[in-house]
Formats: sequence, C-alpha cells, structure tokens
Amino acid sequence: MNTPGVVFPRTGPAVMADDGDALTFCSTCAFSQACMSEGMDKAALMDLHVLVEHVGPLHPGEHVFREGDPFGAIAAVRAGTVKTYQVDRNGHEQVLGFHLPGEVIGLNAIHDDRYPCNAVALDTVMLCRFSFPKIALLAQRLPNLQQHLFRLMSRDIGVASLFARDNTADERMAAFLIGLSRRLAARGFSPRRFQLTMSRTDIANYLRLAPETVSRVLRRFEQEGVLHIKLRDVEVLDMERLEALALAVLRE
Repeated sequence: MNTPGVVFPRTGPAVMADDGDALTFCSTCAFSQACMSEGMDKAALMDLHVLVEHVGPLHPGEHVFREGDPFGAIAAVRAGTVKTYQVDRNGHEQVLGFHLPGEVIGLNAIHDDRYPCNAVALDTVMLCRFSFPKIALLAQRLPNLQQHLFRLMSRDIGVASLFARDNTADERMAAFLIGLSRRLAARGFSPRRFQLTMSRTDIANYLRLAPETVSRVLRRFEQEGVLHIKLRDVEVLDMERLEALALAVLRE
C-alpha cells in the first residue's frame, strides 16, 4: 500500500501516438471526448499530453490515495475498477462509488485541498495521473477542457444523489446494473456482458441494502430471465425490463 501522503506513485510519462496528423489518446481516456470530438488541434493535444503520467499496475487492495492525503492530482482510470469509500467514527465503511475505465477520481478534493475519501483498487488497475495545478492552468486557455472538467464534476454530484431516494431494492439494483451497462458502453465495451468486479457486500453498501437482499434480487432477476449470472460474469437478457425498473431511480 502507498505510504500516507504519497499519492499516485509515478512510473514515467505517458506515451501517445502521433499518426502524422493528430496525436491520439487512449480510447478509454476520460478526456478523449474533450480532446478528439471537440476539435483540439495538435498543439493543444500535446499540451495536455505532457501533463499525463501512467501509474500502475496497482493490485487489489492497494490504495490510490487515502482520506486526508494532500491533494495534488486527479487520475483517470485506464484499466480496472477503483472503489471510493469513507470510514465513519465507528469504523463502518461507506462505499461512495465504483470508477470504471475512462472515469476520473479525485475531483472531490478540489475544495479542501485534501482527499475527502479513500480510493482502492478492486482488481489490477492502471491510471493516468494529471497534476491538477497544471491542468487547471491549461484549462484557462482551452475552453473545451474547462467545460469537460465541469461536466465531470457535475456528473459526480448527480451520481452521488441517485440512491438517496426511497426506492425499492429491485429498482436500486436495476439502476446500478443499467448504470454500469451505459458507462461501459460509452467507452466501447459491451453493454450486455460485463463483470461485477466489486463484491456483493460492496454493492449492498453502495445501494444501502443488506448483502442478502442484493443476492436475493440478483437470484430473482436470473430466475425471471432478466439476467444470466455466472460467478461475477453478468449477461443482460432483458434490457427493456431492466431499464423500466431502473427508470424510477435514474429518472431520465
């Protein structure tokens, strides 16, 4: 595990391909939309590229950062899943979220200059580290990048409030699965076949349900032909029904 106060161990600068016309980021990069589809020129891409450092691999149980560590960087998940959580004064863990390839961790540390939660690898994790002071300066002259940072922060706020409402266990579980499906699809992965890299206990904690309730709901979904589950592998068989259940939580 990382020693306290040491955040994002460095493994050297990232390498980005130059195809002769444009520099390109990884397809799963959290900033690919801001960089590629919004028309950054080659010089702007290079300015962002030089801020990126590849970090990892981090193995299951290793921390990216811990609550109270000084804030200096945000990170985009390149591979694997990162769980963010807090521990209350009674020693009880509260899961805040699960971060997939292409998603950013650390944005909630901007206000207090310290990370307000812990971030831990659930499987083998690779990250892209961005020095926040440098990326903030760059964003001042690249409006697309600044707007993208605002969208990322807004998304985090919206996701955090999803499961604060009084929804049924079926609705919560369906919303969780549909959320995973859509987030993976946005990065080019299958929306119907994916792994639950997090434990049933972690899912239950995040959804504010009992672990046995999560297991019971998943078992019922499988019996009713909504899902097929083998260990951690999930296949969505009836996307329409799952989306209908999720609508009460997601409120599109």
